[in-house]
Amino acid sequence: MNNPRPKVRLSRALGIPLTPKCVKYFEARPYPPGVHGRARKQESDYKVRLREKQRLRAQYDIREAQLRNAFDKAARTGGKTGEALLVDLERRLDALVLRAGFARTIYQARQFVVHRHVLVNGRRVDRPSYRLRPGDVITVAERSRAMVPFQVAAAGGHAAEVPPYLEVRHDALAARLARLPERAEIPIICDEQLVVEYYSR
Repeated sequence: MNNPRPKVRLSRALGIPLTPKCVKYFEARPYPPGVHGRARKQESDYKVRLREKQRLRAQYDIREAQLRNAFDKAARTGGKTGEALLVDLERRLDALVLRAGFARTIYQARQFVVHRHVLVNGRRVDRPSYRLRPGDVITVAERSRAMVPFQVAAAGGHAAEVPPYLEVRHDALAARLARLPERAEIPIICDEQLVVEYYSR
């Protein structure tokens, strides 16, 4: 993905930079694309909730059906639905590959998983939506470690701040989900209550 423009347009529409490349474009023009991008429009409650739902989808790069299924599952937990939804999404393998600093973006993390470069507890898993449990260990396959992106990752090149629910050894390209994340620790920009209201309407 050399051309960042589609992601830039989506970033501006949603009000959040979705990739490191998008940051400079987003900061230059942090308003929605199009001729009315700067105009202040009265927004309906529906539109505000819809945008929040789209923001959440974009940050995890998931389809509508996947988010809907995750919401339905979270709604059955009996606790706070919004928090349960985010905790469930954060347990996705592609999300944890990104958080561990093994990939630069969620799109790259998904690609690594689909192309079978990632192991969970020593077994190849090629489903980005695979949910990890506390104690599960993510590693990069031995034959994949010579690839440039993983060499960069091993040197800590992608590592932002590792969240406290992950234990990571970049040099070994290994990460362990120590426990379930808490909402305040999940590095997602989202008012999850608006997402709950969107699906509960």
